[in-house]
Amino acid sequence: MNTKLLMTISALVMGMTGLALSFFTQEIAGGLGMNEASAIVLQVLGALYFGFAMLNWMAKANLIGGIYSRPVAIGNMAHFVIGALALAKLAVKDPSLSYIGAAALVYSVFAILFGYVFYTTPALSPKAN
Repeated sequence: MNTKLLMTISALVMGMTGLALSFFTQEIAGGLGMNEASAIVLQVLGALYFGFAMLNWMAKANLIGGIYSRPVAIGNMAHFVIGALALAKLAVKDPSLSYIGAAALVYSVFAILFGYVFYTTPALSPKAN
């Protein structure tokens, strides 16, 4: 599997989400019906997403899978598996929230891909030999 592509795409998705949550906190909170005081949680969440995006961006050139970069792989897998389960639970509970279903689908794809990366040994590229 091309882990560089996976790490790049996950970094871009989380980075854009993190920036949106960090800089458009009031607008997002208003759209979700949250009060101004609870919007700070979204801003902290944005910082978390952006930090994870930077981790993935910086690690994209590393060999990932099996025993290589195991903390990066397990961190991503845990994040996406737990997120996918939580989002899927809400999507099933309230099907009218179509954006939650879409987010659950994206999280599920990332969870499966990072699970595959975590549980398989990466193949060295031919030019590395």
